[in-house]
Amino acid sequence: MLMTTADDNVPRRVTYGQLLEQITRAANLFVHLGGEAPGVAYMLPSLVETHVTLWGAETAGYAVPINFLLQPESIAELIKTSGAKILVALGSHPQLDIWQKALALRADLPDLILVRVCPPDTPPEAGVIDLAEALTTQPADHLTFDQRRGGDDLAAYFHTGGTTGVPKLVAHTHRSQLVAAFGGAAMCNFQPDDVFTATFPLFHVAGTIVGGLSCFMAGVELLIMTPAGLRNPMVVPNFWRLVADHNVTIVAGVPTALGAVLQTPIGDHDISRVRAGITGASLLPPAVGQAFKDSLGCTLYEILGMTEASGLVSIDPLQGPGNIGSVGWALPYTQVDVLKLESDGRLGAPCAENEIGVIAIQGPHVSPGYSDPKHNNDVFAGGLLNSGDLGYKDAQGCLYVAGRSKDLIIRSGHNIDPAMIENAMTTHPAVALAAAVGMPDAYAGELPICYVQLHANNEVSVEDLMDHDRHTIDERPAWPKQIKVIGEIPLTSVGKIFKPSLRCDAAQLVVSNLLREEFELGDVMVKTEAGGPRGLCVTVCLSQKDASFQTDIKDRLNAFLFETRVTVS
Repeated sequence: MLMTTADDNVPRRVTYGQLLEQITRAANLFVHLGGEAPGVAYMLPSLVETHVTLWGAETAGYAVPINFLLQPESIAELIKTSGAKILVALGSHPQLDIWQKALALRADLPDLILVRVCPPDTPPEAGVIDLAEALTTQPADHLTFDQRRGGDDLAAYFHTGGTTGVPKLVAHTHRSQLVAAFGGAAMCNFQPDDVFTATFPLFHVAGTIVGGLSCFMAGVELLIMTPAGLRNPMVVPNFWRLVADHNVTIVAGVPTALGAVLQTPIGDHDISRVRAGITGASLLPPAVGQAFKDSLGCTLYEILGMTEASGLVSIDPLQGPGNIGSVGWALPYTQVDVLKLESDGRLGAPCAENEIGVIAIQGPHVSPGYSDPKHNNDVFAGGLLNSGDLGYKDAQGCLYVAGRSKDLIIRSGHNIDPAMIENAMTTHPAVALAAAVGMPDAYAGELPICYVQLHANNEVSVEDLMDHDRHTIDERPAWPKQIKVIGEIPLTSVGKIFKPSLRCDAAQLVVSNLLREEFELGDVMVKTEAGGPRGLCVTVCLSQKDASFQTDIKDRLNAFLFETRVTVS
C-alpha cells in the first residue's frame, strides 16, 4: 500500500495471514455492533482498511460498498434501501468530504452506527467508533458467532445505474461472487508471484472481484497505488517508476486511465517483469491497445464485466495471444449468447456468426436480482440476464462488444455503433478521448456528433478531424455530422465516458441553433435533462417579449424525438 508517490515513501506491507486476522476481527466487531448478519455500508478510498471492512462485512453479514462521490441524497437512499446498520467512513480529510457526508447521514439516520477510519492519535468524537481501536478488542484467531454464511446467502449489495438515474442495488450471493472470482483467476492465469496494480476503486465490482477476490484465490500481491489510485494526479507521471520499483507483472486499469498513462514516457525504468495488461469497465479503443503493445511489448487484454453478473462475464484469456477488440470467452460454468432483439423489445433466437444482437448471460454467478424486484423487469427473466450490451461472436465463439443498445445512434433507420466512430477518431495522434452520441434531427431522428478531447499541448482543426474520419470510417452514414472539441470529456468515477450529459449538450446545441436561425431568437434559455418517457427532455424558456412564438416553437420541436416543453416567464 502506497500512501504517496514520493521516492522516500515506505510502503505498508500486509501479508495474507495478517489480512485474514484483521478480517476476522472486523467480522466479530460488526456482529458485536449490529447483531446477527448485519449490513455494513462503507465510504472509503482504496486502503487496506477497505479490504478489511469489505470482507469482514461479508463474513459477518453483507457489505454495501458506496461510491463516496455520489450526492448525499443518493447515499442516504442506498443505506435506507439496503437496511445497513453500520457505516464505516474515512475521517476528516483535507481533499475529501466523506466525513462531512457521513455526519450528515447520521442526522438523517439517527440509528446508524458510525465507524471512523483515521490516523492514530486522532481525537475521539462523541458517538463515533474508531475502527483501529475497536478491532483490537476482538479476537483474531476465531469467529465469536455461530451464524455461518451459506452459498445462497446475501454477501453484498452493489449499486449501479447512478450515472443515469437513482442508483439501484444489485444483490450478490457468496456463490455468485466465488464463481465469478474463480473464473477471473483461472482465465487471467494469475500466479502467486504476480504483482497486480490495484487501481480500480473498491466500491466497484472490478476492484472487489477481479482486483480483489480473484487475486486472493491465486495469492497475487496487490499494489495499491495511493488511496485515490489513478485519480491521483501524481500517479500518472510516476506510474512507470512505481511499476519498476515494485516489480509489477500485470498492469490493470480502465481504458481512459491507461490511455493517459501511455502518454508518459517509460524512460529508463525497468518494466521487464510486466507480462500483460488487463482493462475493462468500458470499451478499449484499438489505438490504446496498440500503444500498450508498442510501448510494453505485451498485450492489453479486455474483460467484460457487469455488476449484475457479480463482476465478470467474459475474459480474453491471458494465456492466449490476445484477440484485438474482443472480450474473449465466457467464464467457466457460464453460458453467454448473442440473441436477436425482436421488434417488441424481447430477446429472440441466437444470432448467426458475426451478426450483432444483445448479449445475454446465464450461470451461477448471475445475481438473483435487484433489492427492489420491480427493477428486475427486462433485465432478469427466468435465469437469463439481459446485459443491454450489443455484441457478436466470430467463428471460434469469441465475443465482441459492439456498444450499449441504448447508445446506438439510429439515423433514418440505420443503426450506427458509436464505437466505430470513437475508435476511428482515437487513431488521430492528437486525440486523447472521443465520445459519439446521437444528435437530434427532425428528419433522420438522430445524426452522429462526436465530442473530442485532445492530448495536452495538442492543437488540431475540426476540418482535419473530419477529413481523418472520412478516411477511416467505411460507413458513410456514420461520418459525424459535427465534431466538437472540448476541454474534458465527462467521466464517471470509474473512468467510463458519461454520455447522458453529452446527449443533453447535443440537444441544446440543435435547439439553440434552430431558435437563432429560424426564429431569430439568440438569447433564449434552453434546458436539457436526461430521462423521462423519451429519454431526453428539452425546455425552452421564453421571455414575455417572445411569447408570441410559443406555439410555433412547440410545433417545430414536436418533429424531434425528445420530450418538449415551451414556457413563458
